[in-house]
Amino acid sequence: MFDKILIANRGEIALRVIRACREMGIKSVAVHSTADADAMHVRMADEAVCIGPPPGTDSYLNMAAIIAACEITGAQAIHPGYGFLSENANFVQIIEDHGLTFIGPTAEHIRVMGDKITAKDTMIKLGVPCVPGSDGGVPDLEAAKRLGDEMGYPVIVKATAGGGGRGMKVAATAADMESAFMTARAEGKSNFGNDEVYIEKYLTTPRHIEIQVFGDGKGNAVHLGERDCSLQRRHQKVFEEAPGPCISPEERAQIGKVCSDAVAAINYIGAGTIEFLYENGEFYFIEMNTRLQVEHPVTEAIFGVDLVREQILVAAGQPMSFGQDDLEINGHAIEVRINAERLPNFSPCPGKITAYHAPGGLGVRMDSALYNGYSIPPFYDSLIGKLIVHGRDRPEALARLNRALGELIVDGVDTTVPLFHALLAEDDVLTGDYNIHWLEHWLETNLAEG
Repeated sequence: MFDKILIANRGEIALRVIRACREMGIKSVAVHSTADADAMHVRMADEAVCIGPPPGTDSYLNMAAIIAACEITGAQAIHPGYGFLSENANFVQIIEDHGLTFIGPTAEHIRVMGDKITAKDTMIKLGVPCVPGSDGGVPDLEAAKRLGDEMGYPVIVKATAGGGGRGMKVAATAADMESAFMTARAEGKSNFGNDEVYIEKYLTTPRHIEIQVFGDGKGNAVHLGERDCSLQRRHQKVFEEAPGPCISPEERAQIGKVCSDAVAAINYIGAGTIEFLYENGEFYFIEMNTRLQVEHPVTEAIFGVDLVREQILVAAGQPMSFGQDDLEINGHAIEVRINAERLPNFSPCPGKITAYHAPGGLGVRMDSALYNGYSIPPFYDSLIGKLIVHGRDRPEALARLNRALGELIVDGVDTTVPLFHALLAEDDVLTGDYNIHWLEHWLETNLAEG
């Protein structure tokens, strides 16, 4: 087992990893920018190393500085959290070249799943159902138009290297294709340095269902059910729950086995999430995230497992602490992402926290790096906390979420808490009757009006 782990991240996810390390008796090393010198993850870690100025490119994305921090502190392994370098195959290769361990998948698995076309081809070969679409990249506009006519509109044009909602444009009709194609290519080029795009059939009322998988790198893998992440704004998740309110036990077992068999076949190691669009009882693969997800706590809640601990175990060459037969769903869990943003435009709202009180009580978990007097820097993602609740069933979890939101105090900045108060008053949310377009439509009318 490792003696010391460096966490190449910041905020609540860095704290999450530090806590797992402490429970396992492992020393932790925090890295930070100059803007994060007073951050909670820096205070909580056993050691801390400043790796550069505030811009991510000069600090949290600075591979050389992170490797140097390992050498200075004697850390043997690096946990990437999510975002930043968590899905950078080159970073993984550099880590291995320096005799260190990356707590996550291999560089090859990250590379394969990071390219959307290669990932789709791989999943088709592994028997995972996929959205109908182009056979590889689409070379030009004329080819895109022909495909659109053949497949039937609407279709969606996606950047091969896209992610986070960038490089995705819908063409509702043939007249929209030129704009969608050119915009997706431009966004792919500007955001990811790759203007290749592909085209898929656009499903009109799907839900976003993702399957949590976990492998030991030796041909053994399990699935930990699904999460429903359909409440999204601009392809960004805001509300996640497990299990999915629309998935039957039979569907869960079937798609879960397909996914666990797929990752076992490629000797996948660590945590991963296989994401699907789900419509009319059918699952359609869209991508695989080769990292820990922001919403992993809801899965931890219903299965009673620590996914970060398991990541560390298998990275150290030890077996997983559970098998498929050990995993049974207990109750229902919901997570809401609380951002420092000003409604109704969701504009970032950094600033000093003048008062902070985390909710508590039975079945309530608050993952946050906030504290009284903390100044949220303007340089990073606006996520400031994740409120997770767990109940015996979905109605109890919803009631617990409503109660916990009422207890939460974050003064000094605007947050998205009022959004969740409003959503919990909506019948569709209370009954789980929504799809990936529901929140966008709701925002257009409700927040615009009030």
